[in-house]
Amino acid sequence: MSTFVAVDQIEKIFSLSGGGQYIALKGIDLEIKKGEFVSLIGHSGCGKSTLLNMIAGLDFPTDGLVTLEGKRIDQPGPDRMVVFQNYSLLPWLTVRENIALAVDQVLTELPKSERKQIIKQHIDLVGLRHAADKQPGQLSGGMKQRVAIARALAIRPKLLLLDEPFGALDALTRGNLQEQLMQICEENEVTAVMVTHDVDEAVLLSDRIVMLTNGPSSKIGGILEVDIPRPRQRMEVVNHPSYYSLRSEIIYFLNQQKRIKKLRARKVGAIARHGLEKVNLDVGFVPLTACAPLIVAQEKGFFLKHGLDEVNLVRETSWRGIVDGMAGGYLDAAQMPSGMPVWLTVGGHQDTPLPIVSALTMTRNGNAITLAKSFYEQGIYTAADFKQALLESTDQHHTLGIVHPSSMHNILLRYWLAAAGIDPDRDVSLKTIPPAQMIADLKAGSIDGYCVGEPWNLRAAIEEIGFTVATDLEIWQGHPAKVLGVREEWAAAYPNTHIALVKALLEACRYCTDAANADEIRQLLAQRHYVGTRAEYIHLGNPNLATCSLEQPMREYAHHLFYGEGANRPSRTEHLWMMTQMARWNDIPFPRNWVEILERVCRVNVFSTAAREIGILDVKYRREPIRLLDEIEFDAEDPIGYLNRLPIKRHFSVAEVIINAHRSAA
Repeated sequence: MSTFVAVDQIEKIFSLSGGGQYIALKGIDLEIKKGEFVSLIGHSGCGKSTLLNMIAGLDFPTDGLVTLEGKRIDQPGPDRMVVFQNYSLLPWLTVRENIALAVDQVLTELPKSERKQIIKQHIDLVGLRHAADKQPGQLSGGMKQRVAIARALAIRPKLLLLDEPFGALDALTRGNLQEQLMQICEENEVTAVMVTHDVDEAVLLSDRIVMLTNGPSSKIGGILEVDIPRPRQRMEVVNHPSYYSLRSEIIYFLNQQKRIKKLRARKVGAIARHGLEKVNLDVGFVPLTACAPLIVAQEKGFFLKHGLDEVNLVRETSWRGIVDGMAGGYLDAAQMPSGMPVWLTVGGHQDTPLPIVSALTMTRNGNAITLAKSFYEQGIYTAADFKQALLESTDQHHTLGIVHPSSMHNILLRYWLAAAGIDPDRDVSLKTIPPAQMIADLKAGSIDGYCVGEPWNLRAAIEEIGFTVATDLEIWQGHPAKVLGVREEWAAAYPNTHIALVKALLEACRYCTDAANADEIRQLLAQRHYVGTRAEYIHLGNPNLATCSLEQPMREYAHHLFYGEGANRPSRTEHLWMMTQMARWNDIPFPRNWVEILERVCRVNVFSTAAREIGILDVKYRREPIRLLDEIEFDAEDPIGYLNRLPIKRHFSVAEVIINAHRSAA
């Protein structure tokens, strides 16, 4: 289907009274097909109505081009009709006369009798025959809006533009009008663009939902395809499998924009002090036991000790929030799943390379696979048992939770399944869920298990809703779990600050591994603004055997390693292995220039400098080969050959990854 409306690299700048400028929209690209219903959603001030007005020809871009059927829009026209929230009816005219005014002005070439018939037809279309001779003052709000819609449609526009048309109506009236509008648009193949603040309205009415970021310089933050088939019924659409995922996606986006706005408001320029280029940092973390080094560095004064006077720890509910914070530049640094630096660097996020460097492994191990208690009751204690249960299941599709495509949770769960002959994409479904939501979803029965970091495995066992079927030690003992990540350009701009940050966190890692500090750290992590759970769910050390016990009561928890010989030194071999696994499942292409990628991501020099400056001189390189539970040894000299030897995988691609960004000398 060809493009009907094209918005090409639109920029809109408003002049301010004091002589300055306000950039409302920047770099807006959008194509709308004939017969499509598109909604624009975002917070107030993001430029939704400004964009709508430029499509209508009521306003004009400072730069860029808007076209309708290939012709530039440079003035208002009857081929585009706008329905405003305030109805815009003439109060001294009746319903019939308000519609007639538009029809008689636009359709002048038609005979009077035909125009009269069109007016009558559109009054009937919106169910207002009984009120045709009433003035607006005698109508309810919903009836007035129906008149506005009828007037807009009566002149047979090519494009219907709606600016929060139902915002002032009560819920029942709004719902009825939404269904009428859907029916009218479908029966008449109307192309429509609507501005709305209502998430449910956007999902109900739209073919696509365009989400705009905060202003100034608002841009398109994402476009959602609504795959709910038409015709749609308002009371039935909630039963479609995509409804709540679409709704959640929009709500996440809007909440994230709200958080970004707060971060922007408090953001100040780099403050240099103590020989450091920047001492005021926003550092992201996700509430897990593995965030302990960040919390300890803050609470025990390690940041202050190394000159980082103003560190703000930003609590994100999901790894996606970390990605958004790094991509948007709102975070200076972040705790990351160990695969995320490579994933971002090669373009895992929106197919755009974002070079990330990692100079510290903050934790090893600490993850586990939990299944619902019902599996334990069926005698399913191993991956082989789980495979047999899948083979015997004829009417149930099993869903397992992961936290992010680049996370070791996803990689280890897939490896555990594939090693048992279970295809993680075909025999089960994997669903991305924030870590803290896993328990609620397992209780609700919307997932059958998950792979996540602590404390969410131990908590499932204590609350008797799940059990740990495998710890990560059974899959790969000593694997990297969480790392420190910063943008490459940031590392180049603030090299001394980067080293200070690694020093502070390395000291915190050492503090975490001392058993004498365990109870204190558990109480710190349990606080609401950190992990926000009961201290009994939080454990740091390694009191269990590598293989989990299924004896009752089950109290198995994963084994965190925060510090030790070679534990914190970043390893290019490990990053390469994670790269092969993400390529194995088509999360990224395998980069042909993988040596360059690893050199840019893995900053051993920064780690070595930081370790030496705090007196850690005996750091050794972990030289043992990577070998997991299936005993297939990883050959770092031939990663493609290794990938080809793996029995279950997708058809992976190999591609050169072009990264045009800063390179630090470190």
